[in-house]
Amino acid sequence: MEPFGAFVDIGCGTVSMVGIENISVSRIPHPDRRFRVGQEIYAVVSGLHPGLRRITLSHRELLGTWAENVAAFSPGMTVSGYVRGIKEYGAFIELTPNLSGLAELRPDLVEGDLVSVYLKGIFPDRMKIKLLVIDRLAPAAEPPSLRYFVTSGQLDSWQYAPEGCRKTGPESLFLGMPTAAF
Repeated sequence: MEPFGAFVDIGCGTVSMVGIENISVSRIPHPDRRFRVGQEIYAVVSGLHPGLRRITLSHRELLGTWAENVAAFSPGMTVSGYVRGIKEYGAFIELTPNLSGLAELRPDLVEGDLVSVYLKGIFPDRMKIKLLVIDRLAPAAEPPSLRYFVTSGQLDSWQYAPEGCRKTGPESLFLGMPTAAF
């Protein structure tokens, strides 16, 4: 693993790479926040470059859309998440690798902290989740397990934002690239 991405053995001695921007929708500082060396992951072939003898992979599309991820949550729930960013207006808390919310700022928060949060509100038309940090938790020894929404077949395109949402999100076009476990 390198700061710019994770190298993946895709079989027959062929090594490919998932760039850090294609690991998940939530921004992470390093691939080791999401993967472990030797871990088997699913990925979609995002590009074939015969002249360069290179195959590129993507991972974030297999972790689900905003709607698929938010379906596991409802206002009033208390859940855990990782502090992924701190701004003057609040702290971004990752609830799943493809879903984050904004919490009111607390002076004791540090990027990377595992925290418990209360879900104050979910706003699908704006892809917003309002959170309240309840407490800092002990750090996790391993990255959290990944929940895949796509594990086989062919992925032609992917749109993160729900239909009719005022806000846009990441989109991908694959033109029939396969999905596989590596």
